[in-house]
Amino acid sequence: MSQSTRKTEAGKDAAGREPAALRTFPMPRSCPMSPPDSYAELREHEPVSRAALQVNGKPAWLITRFADLKQILGDSRVSANLKLPGYPLQVPVPDEVLQAVPLTFLSMDSPEHTVHRRMLAPEFSVRRIRALRENVEQIVDHRINDLLAGSEPTDLVAALAMPVPALVICELLGVPYADHEQFEIWSAQTMSRDIDDAARGLAHQHLDTYVDNLVTAKETEPGDDMISRLIAKNREEPTVSHADIASMSRLMLIAGHETTANMISLGVLTFLRHPELLASITAEPDLLPAAVEELLRHFSISDSGTARVAMADIEIGDVTIKAGEGILPLNNAANHDPDVFTDPDRIDFHRAGRAHLAFGYGIHQCIGQNLARIELEIVYRRLFERIPSLRLAVPFEELRFKHDAMVYGLHALPVTW
Repeated sequence: MSQSTRKTEAGKDAAGREPAALRTFPMPRSCPMSPPDSYAELREHEPVSRAALQVNGKPAWLITRFADLKQILGDSRVSANLKLPGYPLQVPVPDEVLQAVPLTFLSMDSPEHTVHRRMLAPEFSVRRIRALRENVEQIVDHRINDLLAGSEPTDLVAALAMPVPALVICELLGVPYADHEQFEIWSAQTMSRDIDDAARGLAHQHLDTYVDNLVTAKETEPGDDMISRLIAKNREEPTVSHADIASMSRLMLIAGHETTANMISLGVLTFLRHPELLASITAEPDLLPAAVEELLRHFSISDSGTARVAMADIEIGDVTIKAGEGILPLNNAANHDPDVFTDPDRIDFHRAGRAHLAFGYGIHQCIGQNLARIELEIVYRRLFERIPSLRLAVPFEELRFKHDAMVYGLHALPVTW
């Protein structure tokens, strides 16, 4: 039987043999600024492979090649519903908690997903996001003012990386910024792999209650914000429930600051460690949008955030993924695929080629990507324009990275100037 016609069944290799003990996911990194070393080996030798989830030992398929990732994420026979049996959960959520948590549109399949996305899409159009640029610039400048007025050294994560996207999304949604520290804690707890079930369940409950109360308040006292506009739009043409609007708002609140905050800190650290990269955007400011895209590609911080479960048998190359089996399309592995990106482990702001998959692919591609782009561009530009002497306040080896979280980043970034 030829290689092209052999099919790998769940848990067996192409010859039908039972495999040795499965590798564990997530996999360790030898360098915190690069993907796990195992990704390159898997891409070359076993691009569709089985692994055991560290959180519960259950098996899932890892997808590591760019083309295969696009195939899976564009296939209508896979589901994003995290409540389905076989879905590869990456944090230990008790089943009673899982079933009680309302699905966000990120975990919905069509047609429900389509309804929710259509409601939200106008809020994140290119035109609307461009209109926010001046406001984002003001937020960034105010935070840099506070940073400069404070003492040295300071933690850039706490002083800039977390507050900027939190302020932006709070203003966009109509959330009181005074509450940001609390919902940031709850958000981090829901996405950490290193926390007990009771604490995670409590964080989910707190977030659900907080957002539900916020939506309830805006139903009677609307403002000039996204949640109020969603409520008004739904009254004109009822398509979703109060719980649905709360679910959408909760997702925007979490996703709208957690990912961007981590990319701010990782990007700043990259510039501090590679002054030649900083010099390139200083000499050529128009290069900054390309630099943002390259940093997004290189880090791909939501590596396994597009988990799926097969709803039918699906063939990828010489592998058959059976219905009911979990799938982890790894965008950090795909975005370092040498068949797509020349010298993929090198950060190259002049890189030409296909678009990266850091925001996912298909119907669930990140709806807030335009907002993330302008936040990153403005932070990188204004920070180094105003504090060109910025530098690390501790040795690189002392930095603590979020190896225990689903969204990769830094716990803290001590800097001085």
